[in-house]
Amino acid sequence: MSTTAAADPQQTLESVQASFDAVRREIAKVIVGQDEIVKQIFVCLLCRGHALLVGVPGLAKTLLVRTVSEVLDLSFNRIQFTPDLMPSDITGTEILEQDATTGNRFFKFIHGPIFANVILADEINRTPPKTQAALLEAMQEQHVTAGGKSFDLPLPFFVLATQNPIEQEGTYPLPEAQLDRFMLNLWLDYPEFQEEVDIVRSTTAAQDYVLESVMTGEELRQYQRFVREIPVADNVIEYAVRLVGSTRPKRDGSPDVVNKYLNYGAGPRASQYLILGAKAHAVISGRLSPIIDDVNQVAVPVLRHRIVTNFNADAEGIGPTDIIDSLLKHSA
Repeated sequence: MSTTAAADPQQTLESVQASFDAVRREIAKVIVGQDEIVKQIFVCLLCRGHALLVGVPGLAKTLLVRTVSEVLDLSFNRIQFTPDLMPSDITGTEILEQDATTGNRFFKFIHGPIFANVILADEINRTPPKTQAALLEAMQEQHVTAGGKSFDLPLPFFVLATQNPIEQEGTYPLPEAQLDRFMLNLWLDYPEFQEEVDIVRSTTAAQDYVLESVMTGEELRQYQRFVREIPVADNVIEYAVRLVGSTRPKRDGSPDVVNKYLNYGAGPRASQYLILGAKAHAVISGRLSPIIDDVNQVAVPVLRHRIVTNFNADAEGIGPTDIIDSLLKHSA
């Protein structure tokens, strides 16, 4: 079990590391491989961010998120997005009730499934923009408004939305402005051969694993505050801002690869998330202040959904990740 974060920064650092190691060990009882995805999800949690998880069906996205919530002793709800889903199906709705004693009628707000610590928004691109916007507004404001009253969402609050990249018929792709609300865009890849062998072996036999809760919600909130408080050197902040600035085409000093293949680059929120992510990555790596390599470690998931490729890139089969990798090599 993780210990409560102490006032001493070094003790808190060790506590976060121990908690992350414990979380990783518990998740490994259920999820084979995907170590980097687990690490990035934990980084996102420490930063109070939200993540968009992209992967084909059958890669255990739902199981991974449910396992994370159990290991962290957090409440969990899954929302399956469909074309007929309404905003009130997510946030909740008001119903008319009558007091049995006085006979007076009054409206009562019934909480929707968004009132949980961890929300799996399954196939978020399956639902119309109005419902998508309701979820994204709650993510940003961390409260729901109904009948002129505001209802706070439970903290910590973390949304992990999934998208299927291979089936786009009948979907409502998230606009770039709404994609920007997600801190990280994580791509879940196929397992390696031996990992898939282990998956098949474990899931087709009797399962007797028992998951332990290794961190409470209050401890996670303490760690989130700690990540915000650690210092960052000016050169690291300047590097992150230069990296984000280099994604913007048709500006002084923009790299040729950006001018040729991008329509739009990342905004200032990307710079903020690069530094926050670098802080969290440094902490779980055992450092009290991030270095440039920590920025590079989170650059792809932070920037991937914030840059817009053009026709030239599509025609030549060049994706956002290729461009980011090129920029990182150029910055080294």
